[in-house]
Amino acid sequence: MFVELYRGSVLESRHHVHVAVVDATGRLVAQAGDPEYRTFWRSAAKPFQAMPLVEDGVVEGFGLSRQDLALACASHSSEQTQVALVREFLQRIGCSERDLMCGPHRPLSDAVAKDYETRGMRLTAVYSNCSGKHTGMLAIAKHHGWPTAFYARSEHPVQQRCRESVSRWTDVPKQQLGVAVDGCGVATFALPLRNMALAWARMGSGEWGVGPAGANRGEPLPTPHSPILQAMLLHPELIAGEGRPCTEIIRAHPGRVVAKVGAEGIYSALLLREGLGVTLKVEDGHSVASALAIAAVLAELGLKPQPASLLKRPITNSRGETVGEMRVSGGVTR
Repeated sequence: MFVELYRGSVLESRHHVHVAVVDATGRLVAQAGDPEYRTFWRSAAKPFQAMPLVEDGVVEGFGLSRQDLALACASHSSEQTQVALVREFLQRIGCSERDLMCGPHRPLSDAVAKDYETRGMRLTAVYSNCSGKHTGMLAIAKHHGWPTAFYARSEHPVQQRCRESVSRWTDVPKQQLGVAVDGCGVATFALPLRNMALAWARMGSGEWGVGPAGANRGEPLPTPHSPILQAMLLHPELIAGEGRPCTEIIRAHPGRVVAKVGAEGIYSALLLREGLGVTLKVEDGHSVASALAIAAVLAELGLKPQPASLLKRPITNSRGETVGEMRVSGGVTR
């Protein structure tokens, strides 16, 4: 499977895509390239780094909302509404922006970034796309009585707890997880695409639903899905933002799919009706190619139609003229 860039009628670039599609039992249902390709999960791991909020009783302890849980899983666009909700999340757990260890950056949404630049806004840590994840990690620390200082360091109990969660959901032993520092400063984990897809499939399985405080980890909920999944389904506007692929895909098929982008060409998704987890990696890390690829894979697995903006991407020149396009070539093998 490839995402190809044509300038005029001539192929100019080709981005190789590796795909793993897995059911909740671990069976490989479909693939492209190398489904065992090992890479960093980046932000597509956020729901599983957020699972301790539910599994450890943090949600009940602080009275966290579904919006809080959605933000803990998000790579948000730094929209004003999103930032205000993160500030409320921080206040709910008795923390402030000063406690966040994620650095500010240009918003992931070009529209938001240009608006802030025009207004000369000074961005702080709460504007980071990962500020919700970091707030969730602060909540885990406070719930357990662990220090909030330096919570982002790999040796901190919060990061060790997140590593344990990733290991459990993916079936990769902790000692076999590659560990490095993510763009926002916390630990990120390297593992095969197939195991990443397994975790997403399990998130949609009743057997892997996450029980309330006091329940055994892995105990099914009385409702079909875990609170993390419910939050992502109900608040697509927080998972990414206006005009961004994750939000568009979830909105296009309410209750059918959740999708989550990661840096360097990673994308994960869950097809609820089919019970399938999907993870792909664009080998050269091209982010636009990864969005086109995940939409194409989901469509091939039966989720149609996909948003028009994800079927192909026009290539424009400096005058705004369309001079080519990016589109997906090939597909998955069942």
